[in-house]
Amino acid sequence: MRSRLLFTFPMVAVAIAVATSASADDPKNDGVLRLNLRTRVQPFKGSEAWDEVALRKDISAKETAIVICDMWDDHWCKPAAKRCEVMAKKMVPILAAARAKGVTIIHSPSECMDFYKDAPQRKKMQEVPKVDLPKPLPLADPTLPVDSSNGGCDDDTSKFFKAWKRQTELIPIAEDDLISDKGDEIYSLIKQRGIKNVIFMGVHANMCVLNRPFAIKQLTRWGVRCVLVRDLTDAMYDPKMPPKVSHDAGTDLVIQYIEKHWCPSILSSDLAGKMP
Repeated sequence: MRSRLLFTFPMVAVAIAVATSASADDPKNDGVLRLNLRTRVQPFKGSEAWDEVALRKDISAKETAIVICDMWDDHWCKPAAKRCEVMAKKMVPILAAARAKGVTIIHSPSECMDFYKDAPQRKKMQEVPKVDLPKPLPLADPTLPVDSSNGGCDDDTSKFFKAWKRQTELIPIAEDDLISDKGDEIYSLIKQRGIKNVIFMGVHANMCVLNRPFAIKQLTRWGVRCVLVRDLTDAMYDPKMPPKVSHDAGTDLVIQYIEKHWCPSILSSDLAGKMP
């Protein structure tokens, strides 16, 4: 594979990886995911200026897993629950297309493993031989750009309680999928199957998607290449809190933070390919 770099400095840099052996429509390439990664760089260190960077990366579907983070059946924050329902419906065809290409699908509804204790997809994950966990990389952990110290709910009538019992039924769990909310289990599966890339979708970007024991920060510290699906995530952010922007703008700020400090993002359309 050759790479051609095209730069339009200082606003956007685009790197396009050009495969020399076949065209994008070649059926031999059905097992390839063509990702349009978006990340952010700081060209002049010490300044506050960050530039958006886009690059094309082709990866093997069989060397890729998707982790669906905390897409529960309900949420204590009413607006968050409604947004998750919309998101879940959008995930279904994307996951079906990824499965068809050979991507491993891992359902990770935290704190719900008792519900799935008899599910074959849960048992299959528990049977994966454990591997030694690597020493975490000493990566910086900058402060998030939004203040969610009040719980992040954009609805004054919602009060916290544990609303979730399982993953939403809107997202099917296929026979070959797996279920886990444990970092050591997911890392062991990654190593056993030779998975090199983990793509995250689900909620919430500034909380669980970053901080769960199986999530972006931990896997990145263990040396795993992570990617966020930026149109299949949301943030827990209340516009009354700093920086006092709209909920959607707050979510965008969190996504930009992840692109700056943790991993690139893609759009779900990169995973769709030829929809089944």
